[in-house]
Amino acid sequence: MTLEINLDGKKALVTGVTSGIGAGIAAKLAEAGCDVTGCGRRAADDNGATAFLDSVHAHDRKAYYFSNDVSKPDEPQRLVDQAVDAMGDLDIVISNAGRNIFKGAENCSQADWDECMSLDLASHWRLGQAAKNHLTGNVRQPGVIVVITSNHAWNTIPGCFPYNVAKAGLVGLVQSLAIEWGPGIRSIGIAPGFIDTAGGDTWFNSFPDPSAERARTESMHPVGRIGSIEEIGHLCAFLASDLCGFINGTTLAVDGGRSALMQDD
Repeated sequence: MTLEINLDGKKALVTGVTSGIGAGIAAKLAEAGCDVTGCGRRAADDNGATAFLDSVHAHDRKAYYFSNDVSKPDEPQRLVDQAVDAMGDLDIVISNAGRNIFKGAENCSQADWDECMSLDLASHWRLGQAAKNHLTGNVRQPGVIVVITSNHAWNTIPGCFPYNVAKAGLVGLVQSLAIEWGPGIRSIGIAPGFIDTAGGDTWFNSFPDPSAERARTESMHPVGRIGSIEEIGHLCAFLASDLCGFINGTTLAVDGGRSALMQDD
């Protein structure tokens, strides 16, 4: 076995592909050889959807996009049915869709809680349920589910409730799927830290001096920078490959060493 990430002929489903981390994941899976079905809340003619399709086609792989709100209970099943109809099979699911719902424990309403738990926690479980029968393989050729959680699953800051609660729940979800659905399916979590996305730019631009805030944030990371969507995409492709057949039931922090710090200066 070589160290080349080879996913030739694999069929992947990625949620939340119209921007950010999901877009980066889809592109890297295609680069590794996957046909990719993607979804998002945006319409099929939206720029984000067409950018996803172009990124997969650039690697001469097949791409399909479906508008879907996975936070609604019946939508994950509809999405999986569409993906299987389009690609004929399903080998890899990257459950990425989510949104920062930061309210704080004092100000979080029941509606806020329900919205967050439905999108940031329950949708990942429902997608796994919908895909299970298509993914199940054997000891040598298992299907793969990768759940994108967050470093907020372990360490958070004031005001991020209930998002951090949902993300912590995904760590437990990954563990349960691994022990209950193995060996036919491997289940792995990825917990990104601060990744360079449009959402991050919005955060920096909320400060009087965005450049200074970006520099301050970068300095808090032992690697001296924030992460890229391409790095998360590369990791997803690696974890979905045969090179990682013994990685299961765990969630990997990808935060540039941020969580290693006991305190900031």
